[in-house]
Amino acid sequence: MKFDQMPTSAQVEQELQRERYKLRYRRTLKSTIFTLLTAAAAAVLVATLWLPVLQIYGSSMSPTLSEGEIVLSWKSADFEQGDIVAFYYGNSLLIKRYIAGPGSWIDIQEDGTVLVDGEVLDEPYLTEKAFGSCDIELPYQVPEGRYFLLGDHRATSVDSRHTAVGCIAKEQIVGKVMYRVWPLSAFGTVQ
Repeated sequence: MKFDQMPTSAQVEQELQRERYKLRYRRTLKSTIFTLLTAAAAAVLVATLWLPVLQIYGSSMSPTLSEGEIVLSWKSADFEQGDIVAFYYGNSLLIKRYIAGPGSWIDIQEDGTVLVDGEVLDEPYLTEKAFGSCDIELPYQVPEGRYFLLGDHRATSVDSRHTAVGCIAKEQIVGKVMYRVWPLSAFGTVQ
């Protein structure tokens, strides 16, 4: 090997810096990928176990919830009258409003006024009352371990008033709908 073919100290230093940069780049890339995968796994775990993300289809909950909106539900078994809950019905997820629990008596008047245990239910979330389609015999007692749910758009909603859906078992309930996240203009809690 000839002496004039040997790299200069500046060339050696430049090559050393290039190798260090490649090493830092690889470490940063691996770290970033690991962080993104960890965050994605955590998001999937949270969404599956505690905070399911749901998209609204149909108009049975309008005007409270509209088609295409995206909501978050909180996995819970504690409901208060008026809470909106998501539940499994066959292979679908439906969203309706909790009206009454096990043992309660439900009656619906011709004008759509709902009575629970003989008292008129205060429903400020409705824009119009309607009797809608109902094939259960009224007054109706909610069976043990079941929940009576109604959609907010009573004229078209298929809900616990229909024997096809009926009262919902606790095991079918996914959780309480808490927040609307899409569209951003309507971001916030769901009432």
